[in-house]
Amino acid sequence: MQDLWRLPAADLALLIKTRKVSAKEAAASALARLDAVNPKINAVVDHRPEAVLAQASAIDAAIGRGEDAGPLGGVPVTVKVNIDQAGFATTNGLKLNREAIAATNSPVIDNLYKAGAVILGRTNCPAFSYRWFTTNLVHGDTKNPRDPGITPGGSSGGAGAAVAAGIGHIAHGTDIAGSIRYPAYACGVHGLRPTIGRIPAFNAALPERTIGPQISAVSGPLARTIGDLRIALAAMSAGDFRDPWWVPAPLEGPPRPRRVAMCLNPDGLEPVPEVKAAVADAGKRLERAGWIVEEIADTPPLREPANLQTKLWLGDSYEAQLEAAEREGDPGALACLRGNRTKVFPFDAAAFSKALTRRATLTREWLEFFEKYPVLLMPVSGELPFPDHLDRKDDASFARVWHAQLPQIAIPFMGLPGLTVSTGLVGRIPVGVQLVSGRYREDLCLAAGEAIEAGGTPSAAIDPVG
Repeated sequence: MQDLWRLPAADLALLIKTRKVSAKEAAASALARLDAVNPKINAVVDHRPEAVLAQASAIDAAIGRGEDAGPLGGVPVTVKVNIDQAGFATTNGLKLNREAIAATNSPVIDNLYKAGAVILGRTNCPAFSYRWFTTNLVHGDTKNPRDPGITPGGSSGGAGAAVAAGIGHIAHGTDIAGSIRYPAYACGVHGLRPTIGRIPAFNAALPERTIGPQISAVSGPLARTIGDLRIALAAMSAGDFRDPWWVPAPLEGPPRPRRVAMCLNPDGLEPVPEVKAAVADAGKRLERAGWIVEEIADTPPLREPANLQTKLWLGDSYEAQLEAAEREGDPGALACLRGNRTKVFPFDAAAFSKALTRRATLTREWLEFFEKYPVLLMPVSGELPFPDHLDRKDDASFARVWHAQLPQIAIPFMGLPGLTVSTGLVGRIPVGVQLVSGRYREDLCLAAGEAIEAGGTPSAAIDPVG
């Protein structure tokens, strides 16, 4: 079985559990795929084959002793280079962090290991994980395997590119403003941003995060099937005392009607026709699957929470972030900070208090909306995936990129879950939709996502183009 790397994680885990294939065979297949395609896309920027095979051998030994290897027993996965993995540098795409060698694992790494996953390698991100494009001065440029002329997304661009190209069955990513949902969209896979507090986070190798990231940044999975997202979410979300925001919420909530609000043009986004068509098509797929789909003219506010999220993310400690970016010298990071300066600086105590106060009001509005409509269907972005590095072309292009990403930036401000479902291609450019639900109701997003997925062409790993 040479092409084990093609299989969904769920199928591979069953084969390994029933000893039809070994974890070591699966690891060898994954490593061979990495060697074959990673030089073309630079998705994985650090990996140690001997350690990968040793992890797999330990899984095989456990199965041989009759032990339960876990729901991801023997499944190769990738993790983003901005979280702690003992013995590796938590670079976050920075030369400045080349020596930030983690002594311990982040909770999400520990949870993946507990679930039996084999960690295949570490995936690229932009400097400081700031952008929806993935390049930096320490690891270089990551290419989209579907089209090297378009962005692989960011900041989890290496994760999206890896899983699309068959490097690992599941990829870990992080999301503070679309960094899971956009790479999934750009690379033609699925990506889940969980509710804040669902998956525990902590990086001992780096300074404590400021309050904005603490209440809006999350870890989550990218995969080629919605079923694999389900398994990954369950594995990643086990509790850990190191994250004071972690919540022991059940993965399945009370039953809700299969009712979806569909919005083609949320809060003045003005999506391009191809994006509107994808959302409308996803609505039809849901209707065919028995869901009630009601088109609505608008959603609760997106523009205001997007602006406030940007302030909390970039405005808090803005001068310190800018000073670090200047020391790093990364053009993309500097473009992000300088391009947003007038929107986020100065961010004084009064502005900080106002933002957090408005957060309660806006979150309440959104939660009230989800009392009526269990799930919202809307665009991921106002445009198809951008030409690579469009944000650095000129001021107008920078503004265009940030406007298009409105549906991604806003959702984290309320701590809500969001799911990107890939729905097809426009030529060879991926397109997809975003599903959003109430807090800790990832199950509703995933249920709707499965219906949309089932109504289209099954996803599969691809060979990089160009």
